[in-house]
Amino acid sequence: MSLGYAEKLSYREDVGTVGMPEKFDSPKLLQGKIEELAVMVQKSKHLVVFTGAGISTSSGIPDFRGPKGVWTLQRAGKGVPDASLPFHRAAPTLTHMALVELERAGLLKFVISQNVDSLHLRSGFPREKLAELHGNSFKEVCPCCKTEYLRDFEIETIGLKDTPRRCTDKNCGARLKDTVLDWEDALPPEEMNSAEEQCRAADLVLCLGTSLQITPACNMPLLSIKNGGKVAIVNLQATPKDKKASLVIHGLVDKVIAGVMCILSLRIPPYIRTDFIQLLLRHTVKSKCVRWTMRVTSVHGMRAPLSFLRSIEVSFPDRSDMKPVVLMEQPFSLQRETSMTSIFSMLLTLNFSDGCGCSSSSIECHVNFQKQKESFVRDRILVLQEMKCTAEHQSRAGQQSILERESLPRAETSIHAFVTNIIRYEAEDPKGSWMNSGSSTSSNLAKRLVEGASGYSASTKKLKC
Repeated sequence: MSLGYAEKLSYREDVGTVGMPEKFDSPKLLQGKIEELAVMVQKSKHLVVFTGAGISTSSGIPDFRGPKGVWTLQRAGKGVPDASLPFHRAAPTLTHMALVELERAGLLKFVISQNVDSLHLRSGFPREKLAELHGNSFKEVCPCCKTEYLRDFEIETIGLKDTPRRCTDKNCGARLKDTVLDWEDALPPEEMNSAEEQCRAADLVLCLGTSLQITPACNMPLLSIKNGGKVAIVNLQATPKDKKASLVIHGLVDKVIAGVMCILSLRIPPYIRTDFIQLLLRHTVKSKCVRWTMRVTSVHGMRAPLSFLRSIEVSFPDRSDMKPVVLMEQPFSLQRETSMTSIFSMLLTLNFSDGCGCSSSSIECHVNFQKQKESFVRDRILVLQEMKCTAEHQSRAGQQSILERESLPRAETSIHAFVTNIIRYEAEDPKGSWMNSGSSTSSNLAKRLVEGASGYSASTKKLKC
């Protein structure tokens, strides 16, 4: 979970049981339970997954109630623990990406999350198949037209308060609100209703990395039992719902899910992150000279942070008379004055911040103030997909592409995308291949795999990135 989120919450004495000891099933018992879970998933006709903070800890985000959890340490007077990397750079875990593949394969119908870290959406999981019960630290919503805005920076407030930004719909323009609940805020009706409906329809609710203590959310998985469904729990601590579960596994969530994916012969897709900038070039003519300004900003607004950038080096490869400069902080802006007839190349080297999978990437701009460039808008989905395919094939980040350009007589604005991270995951059991283990269960499962749809459906919700 977000450490910023934990610090912004109103004080509350009773946060439930914290600091419970972790329990680990023996290797042999764990292997048997993973095979049993794989059978349950494969046989399920309506699988719903219910997630908590435990699925994000391997990304470097502390949980709340574990031995080193946020509330455990706070109760001991030790303060909020440090995250291993900036919150906005946290990457989806093996479990997050496995859920993406399970949905694509037609096995997983819906995910209900208590997390506010945005890792489900960051993983590429379809928005219309996700209920975020406690909100999202990176999402704003318009209270009037209901458009959702997914950001690459953490929203400043929690508690459903107004934020500094407004809806970009020209017919609306209302002030946006954050989506993260404080202690006394009620669960959002739309998310709660969808979650309850899915739990009632589920023949299997798989609870991953949650202590199942926070009401009313913790009671949702049990709705499936009333209609003949089953509940399975994977968590390192005991939960109040263990006695009602058909299967309880005490083990690392990533290890359990990796084993299930291997048994089901499903590949865990890599996580490939893209980040964006807006490049503005404006100029005014003064006699025979041109005074111009170059500015790099966030696509989320002029004042929004560009957290993935450390600095920008600006150079002019074909002009020794134009001095290079290093822009160290926002606003990343450069002003110069050149001859009206000057034609030159401007090279921008973007140095990325900690948490990125490569150190830098570059953009080369050809500047001619006497000739206006063409405006265009490329197919965003297609371009990003091509970039991700290239990154996966090359096994590295750093690819960049221009998505659109708007040219006016005195100004030019362009949007650029960069691949800033690629992370691969392996669906393997640490003791060897599940499919070659000689297990009759594994052999039978291989023959009964679901022939699900591998397509990726677009969200029907109004979600803007």
